[in-house]
Amino acid sequence: MTTPPSKAGTKGVPRAARERQLLDAATEEFGRRGYEATTVAAVATRVGVTKPLLHHYFGSKQDLYLACLNPVGDRLLHAVRTAMTESASAAQPTALRVLHALFTALDGQREAWFVLYDTTLPPDSDAARRAAYYRRAIDDLAATGTADLLRTTGSGDPLDADALAYAWRGLCTALVRWWVSHPDQSPEAMTQRCARLFAAGRTLLAEASE
Repeated sequence: MTTPPSKAGTKGVPRAARERQLLDAATEEFGRRGYEATTVAAVATRVGVTKPLLHHYFGSKQDLYLACLNPVGDRLLHAVRTAMTESASAAQPTALRVLHALFTALDGQREAWFVLYDTTLPPDSDAARRAAYYRRAIDDLAATGTADLLRTTGSGDPLDADALAYAWRGLCTALVRWWVSHPDQSPEAMTQRCARLFAAGRTLLAEASE
């Protein structure tokens, strides 16, 4: 009995499995090369399908990007939100909980961070607007966390909070970029490394203030 076209992909691969392969390949391509430099043909070649088949499954390049972005954005947003709402009595400080949540959410697909933070998206496109939605939502959570942290130090300057939130995004991006080039590092190892780096940073700041 022939498998219905809606269920079958190419070469006997079920359509759902083939779509998963295409999304994984596209996420890596977009994450590594950026939207502008990524081609639908390159994604299709990586998976061993034709370009028309990929278009049949996902539509345009922008549609393919959105199909990659939405699960990434939902996953990262959920990870950050969950980490920030955990009990204050948790063993880890909030910053480390958030980082661990991000590393865990990205494990196995580390380039996905750069799908969300892609600087080559066409301005005023659906892709750019959707990515901006996720970035704003994550930034809003970061702003809440940094404002709370600054209040414990007695700083009420909103620009301090804004600068710290901006620096936090840059730190996360730098850490993920380093992590991509060190594939042997697990989310737990990365979290422990960040804890050591934060401790070293506190020591340096304390020495500078003496």
